[in-house]
Amino acid sequence: MYPIIVFSVSGLLMLYLGLSVSKKSLLPINLGFLIIGLLSNFIDWNAPGLYFNNMLEVSNTLILVQSVVILAAILVAGLSSKLFEDAIDHPAEYYALMQFAVVGALIMVSFQNLIMLFVGLEILSVALYVLAGSDKRNLRGNEASIKYFLMGAFATGILLFGIAMFYGATGSFDINSGSSVANNLPEGKIFFWIGLIFIFIGLLFKISAAPFHFWTADVYQGSPTIFTAFMATIVKTAVIFALYRLAVYSFSFEYDNWSKFLVIIIGLSMLIGNLTAVYQSNFKRILAYSSISQAGFMLLSLIGLGEQSFGNLGFYTLSYAFATISAFGVFLIVSNDQLVDGRPNENINVFNGLFKRNPDLAVILLISMLSLSGIPLTSGFWSKFFVLNDAATKGYLWILIVGIVMSAVSLYYYFKPIRATFGSTESESITVSSLAKATLYVCGAMTVLLGVAPNLFRGLF
Repeated sequence: MYPIIVFSVSGLLMLYLGLSVSKKSLLPINLGFLIIGLLSNFIDWNAPGLYFNNMLEVSNTLILVQSVVILAAILVAGLSSKLFEDAIDHPAEYYALMQFAVVGALIMVSFQNLIMLFVGLEILSVALYVLAGSDKRNLRGNEASIKYFLMGAFATGILLFGIAMFYGATGSFDINSGSSVANNLPEGKIFFWIGLIFIFIGLLFKISAAPFHFWTADVYQGSPTIFTAFMATIVKTAVIFALYRLAVYSFSFEYDNWSKFLVIIIGLSMLIGNLTAVYQSNFKRILAYSSISQAGFMLLSLIGLGEQSFGNLGFYTLSYAFATISAFGVFLIVSNDQLVDGRPNENINVFNGLFKRNPDLAVILLISMLSLSGIPLTSGFWSKFFVLNDAATKGYLWILIVGIVMSAVSLYYYFKPIRATFGSTESESITVSSLAKATLYVCGAMTVLLGVAPNLFRGLF
């Protein structure tokens, strides 16, 4: 609860500080606010309860998930120093929007009432609509923003309709009221099922699961890279845990029915995401289609719904955050060093000769790609192993086979940038700021550490 209050206040303060503080001072102030929010998160440790008229829940496991969200925001901010100092005239507004987006994500992780789910989703989404189109000189960015806004508005409308149907069937917005429909008349169950399907569709759009994924590649490509990294990690973490809470508290008694619908979504996400990524040459589009596949893997925990599923999903989101932020971080640094027609080069060839130009960046990129593909001794291997094991325990062996085969297919496009790092180049060496270098080191080291000792984090659940 406390981080929500901290970031709501600090976001407003950041706007006022932008009027009087130098641009170089805003980043450390922003990082300070984020760290304070992270520390305040643990005030409620071992003090579970419900707040705001039973609309938000606090527990140790939710605190850990909220910490993943805030940590991802800190890491993304750590990569933004040179970008915001040089390319953006008023960085305070963007730091404030990032903090407001974190507020929305935290609410979505801990909501106990569907009204709070909607409020959190809208706070998160509105901030991201603005951030996606923040580079007004980029036509692709303008397209990404308007496309994300229009598609997001439709998805929100679908979600609201689903919430209305849920209320019509249960007479309450509380997520625990879903079980009351079990003994209702058929008419009540019809409204309940309409609500369930529409709520799922609205949230599956936000996580870019197939077939609700069509906006993903264009928005990822058009948005500024730093905000794409923010979008790819924090949004996925918030939405997947929102779906998990609904699956456990609201819809679990109908598991045998909706799991059949969801497993088809998972299979489509894996197939479409991986097979389409194979044909991409733009690095951001590769990671966009990769995120569709990763969404499918995350959803396996909803199919599993065992005692370890929540911890497995928490481990997956943490692993995905480290690998994705480090991949986008390396790309951000390298692409800004090679301009094409005044714009950062986003093609895979931007990594040509990176091992000679900056070995540290090449190694971090290698670690992130190996983790995303699920190679052993990286956290990505264990994250996929855990969620696939969840699905296998429920008897969905065919989706287990699809997941393994698609992981093998993903090696092809994840190794594209790795191959390029060992290619020839005429470019000069790349210099990296101390803060960005430290951020990337943390991401790379944690990816390896969690791959060697996964229970360091998973064992906390």
